[in-house]
Amino acid sequence: MSSITNVSEIFGKNVFNDSVMRERLPKNVYLKLKKTIEDGTELDPSIADVVAHAMKEWAIERGATHFSHWFQPLTGVTAEKHDSFISVPGSDGRVIMEFSGKELIKGEPDASSFPSGGLRSTFEARGYTTWDCTSPAFLREDTWGVTLYIPTAFCSYRGEALDKKTPLLRSMQAINEQSLRVLRLFGNTTSKRVIPYVGPEQEYFLVDKEKYLQRKDLIYAGRTLFGAMPPKGQEMDDHYFGSIRPRVGAFMKEVNEEMWRLGGTAKTQHNEAAPAQHELAPIYTQVNVAVDHNQMMMEALKRIAGHHGLTCLLHEKPFAGVNGSGKHNNWSLSTDDGINLLNPGDTPHDNMQFLLVLACIMKAVDVHADLLRESTAVPGNDHRLGAAEAPPAIISIFLGEQLEDVVEQLCSTGEATHTKQGDRLSTGVATLPNFVKDATDRNRTSPFAFTGNKFEFRMVGSSDSVSSPNVVLNTIVAEAFKEAADELEKADDFDMALHDFIKRTMSEHKRIIFSGNGYSEEWVEEAERRGLPNLKCGIDSVDSLITDKAIRLFESFGVYTRAELESRAEIEYESYAKTVNIEAKTMIDMAGKQIIPAVIRYTANLAESLTAVQTACPEADTSVQKELLLEASDLLSDMKTALARLTEETEKAAKVEGNKERAYAYHDIVTAAMEELRRPADKLEMIVDKELWPLPSYGDLIFEV
Repeated sequence: MSSITNVSEIFGKNVFNDSVMRERLPKNVYLKLKKTIEDGTELDPSIADVVAHAMKEWAIERGATHFSHWFQPLTGVTAEKHDSFISVPGSDGRVIMEFSGKELIKGEPDASSFPSGGLRSTFEARGYTTWDCTSPAFLREDTWGVTLYIPTAFCSYRGEALDKKTPLLRSMQAINEQSLRVLRLFGNTTSKRVIPYVGPEQEYFLVDKEKYLQRKDLIYAGRTLFGAMPPKGQEMDDHYFGSIRPRVGAFMKEVNEEMWRLGGTAKTQHNEAAPAQHELAPIYTQVNVAVDHNQMMMEALKRIAGHHGLTCLLHEKPFAGVNGSGKHNNWSLSTDDGINLLNPGDTPHDNMQFLLVLACIMKAVDVHADLLRESTAVPGNDHRLGAAEAPPAIISIFLGEQLEDVVEQLCSTGEATHTKQGDRLSTGVATLPNFVKDATDRNRTSPFAFTGNKFEFRMVGSSDSVSSPNVVLNTIVAEAFKEAADELEKADDFDMALHDFIKRTMSEHKRIIFSGNGYSEEWVEEAERRGLPNLKCGIDSVDSLITDKAIRLFESFGVYTRAELESRAEIEYESYAKTVNIEAKTMIDMAGKQIIPAVIRYTANLAESLTAVQTACPEADTSVQKELLLEASDLLSDMKTALARLTEETEKAAKVEGNKERAYAYHDIVTAAMEELRRPADKLEMIVDKELWPLPSYGDLIFEV
């Protein structure tokens, strides 16, 4: 019997949240800090020492010995350096526990160990972390003790952003300013802030830790580089929403409790489509906090899995031929007084504010589809997008039957006069209630789908931060809002100008709307006719960061500088090349040291068996043994040839000059050589005795949890 969890007692227990601040800070200090958090005003340095002292005392009371400026570098999940609260011992030999306002506001990590994409020279090691007071500090309890984590931004010595949080905070400022301009057009003078809200749905796989440790590809690359499909995969659809196994359930319980203590609103948990695949989704919160919580969640999933003899795989495609993992980014805009700008109401055809917002989003997504694609360009996502299990690489918007009809009315006749409503749905069972069905179905093949009062951006990879997609979303929509406000603020007849703007904008950008099957070849052809970009490979989208259009966009809102964009492009090319290089070297290692020796043992055993049978009984039929021996030997030869080619191509690719050129060398040549090596190996797995095969199979990994 599991222990009883009282969520209300533990929720936010390890967070320096509003109630803790109200209790522990002097009223004037609390109000100043609250104003900074809620109104986006500059932090008053004079209160830093008071806040730091209260934060330290609270943390020490809870057993904390160290603090960490917790930040999100451009590669990896998070980074942290731990400092103790210990100060120089006094003359009496007693230690003093100190934590100053200066230490709270600014940290000084070694920036030389993090990629900068050319923003700094190798010898320039200094960087700074700076406190993000809008995301609350928290305590993390580990086997080595309790640490106070301070969410921070990370910048270079010259002020350039070296992290994923700084641009996110800048984009929040941009969309807040432009959203308020839109609201003021409609007479709203009471809302003071507009905040992007996000709920990222986290998918992941769980495998047995002992089996995981027997697979170098999972250890080094996060995905299987060899592996034949088992007799059963996910074709029966019996795992999705199925009953949760006790071992997995115990793991989920511990993850939930960890997240609740950290203030994370872990809400929905279930089995996903593939065997051993699961999902955890939170309630929506403001975007920078949502990003922090998702980073905490990914760390918790990986750390807590070990407590249960499991390993959590966050890679987008850990198993070839098996459904991959994504992270649906549910995005909306809400005011500080509770107005959701993406709420269409019951009659969206006459909700002019919503229609203007919708028109602007259509425009933003159409104009900057390449940037949205680029924001999801982690190497693992290339194995998932466009694979009839996730959205295609082509960006389109799904609005649903109801809104699409409103858009069509406006574009064709110039006026929307009605809104389709949902019918009553009869179950045909007397004891079950009839209910009103939604006016719109869902479309799981759409990369950017409207789902009632939010947009669900479904392309984000499971291992990736949701920061980059939301930076792009916030900024491109801010641009569209600005262009709308610039025009409408000058209008003599606002109502007429508003109507004309919505009709014109929707007409110009309705090509981005698609409600059909995004997996079909017909859509690929149709998208090409419409002029929509199809950037199948992530590195094909990287240059979209450094187009004149993108640079103008981000610099105009102060989200990125040209140098910051160029650096990110360099880092992405470099990261891709390094990722594939690690995978290729892992394949070479596994093939040469594990698989080929195992196959040689198998063929030797088979040859000995064949000789023994022929010697004992010359008239016996040994055709099966001969056939198997020949097949295995041929495949072994193919594998040896492919191994030599992969080794050669990997060495050549590593010597290519330039990050972009090297990335394409790995993509175009090395990945093809990797596939060539995998084919005979996977066929051999189906021939060689299980006792001799050196790796746990797919069946072992995904069905034995």
